[in-house]
Amino acid sequence: GSITFQAMNSFSIVFLSLLLAMQAAQMWLGWRHRRHIGLHRHAVPAPFKGKILLRAHKKAADYTVTKSRFGLLDASIGNLLLIAWTLGGGLEFLDQTLRGLDYGPLLTGTGFILAAFLIMGVLDLPSSLYMTFVIEQRFGFNKTTLKTYIIDLLTQSALFIVIGIPLLLAVLWLMQEAGDAWWLYVWLLWTAFTLLMVWAYPSLIAPLFNTFTPLKDSKVQKRIQALLKRTGFKSRGIYVMDGSRRSAHGNAYFTGFGKTKRIIFYDTLLTSLREKEIEAVLAHELGHFKHRHVLKRLLLTFGASLAGLALLGWLIRQEWFFHGLGIGQPSTYTALMLFLLVGPVFTFFLSPLMAWGSRKHEFEADSFAAEQADAKSLVSALVKLYKENASTLTPDPLYSAFYDSHPPAPVRIAHLQGLA
Repeated sequence: GSITFQAMNSFSIVFLSLLLAMQAAQMWLGWRHRRHIGLHRHAVPAPFKGKILLRAHKKAADYTVTKSRFGLLDASIGNLLLIAWTLGGGLEFLDQTLRGLDYGPLLTGTGFILAAFLIMGVLDLPSSLYMTFVIEQRFGFNKTTLKTYIIDLLTQSALFIVIGIPLLLAVLWLMQEAGDAWWLYVWLLWTAFTLLMVWAYPSLIAPLFNTFTPLKDSKVQKRIQALLKRTGFKSRGIYVMDGSRRSAHGNAYFTGFGKTKRIIFYDTLLTSLREKEIEAVLAHELGHFKHRHVLKRLLLTFGASLAGLALLGWLIRQEWFFHGLGIGQPSTYTALMLFLLVGPVFTFFLSPLMAWGSRKHEFEADSFAAEQADAKSLVSALVKLYKENASTLTPDPLYSAFYDSHPPAPVRIAHLQGLA
């Protein structure tokens, strides 16, 4: 049928107001952050004097400011696209076009969501290319070739299709057939799927993108084995990942659970750290495990998705929800798509709460590392990491409190020095 554009209702006004408030907050926080970094660009903060050269400090400031400016532009374009998709009739046009093909609700719905994601992915490409091949390149971080980038993109797309289509079909089928309590069944399916991915990611998916080799350095290995024994930690091994194939950024992380637990070090990190520093970084990662941070975060995610799906279960029966976001004919799949798209606008102002929880976990893991290894070594390892990743040492405190999952560098270092 022809597209009849829905008149805006009260819900449209609420949505637009929140979107504008979010845009204003993003602009204001970004401005504060860039101004604060600019004011502190010309001197290395006291705790880092002698450890980080002024040249490196200025590079970090310029890199952060460049990323912040580009991030704001990207977010603003994203907000405009969101309006185009909803009130601008983008999703409505896609829906009417696919309905015209008469494939029945299940296939139409799956096609609708896949097509929307595909178009969004294509629209997102210029930004991703610019970030990788212009900004990361300019600051000397990008090691990705265009060929690797394209292969990664094709692999991700194939994974999305192979894993995404069956999952999407199952979700839409439940929404259609499982009665009023469909959201509970979808939640159970989603929870099972998430647990499966946590298990499968380290051993099946990550190796499609990177090579993982067991840590060879015998001195380091001895230290690590002693630390694992002291902390009562059992792992499937310590692996080195070829992060340097794509980027000069370094990191270490924990992955999997149960029998598939692995500790991963980026090769870029290992080349710059001494044995005691590697041990201290690992002790920090073990701190996350010991305090059950991974489990707590998973449970929080499950709780939030249950609440979200229950809310969607109610919204799906409200005409104003669809009409307020530019959809003429309510359906299960448009409800799901709208929910995924506008959800972040309604939860944006909860960001500081999530960031605070994450920073609390980082402090706990640091305290554990200071008990099990050498706090001074963790400080020196962190300083090297900040330098290598060109992380700013002087973020705006308010910006940092709103967004950052890790405590600002000076606060974290002061905390560790207190423990040392």
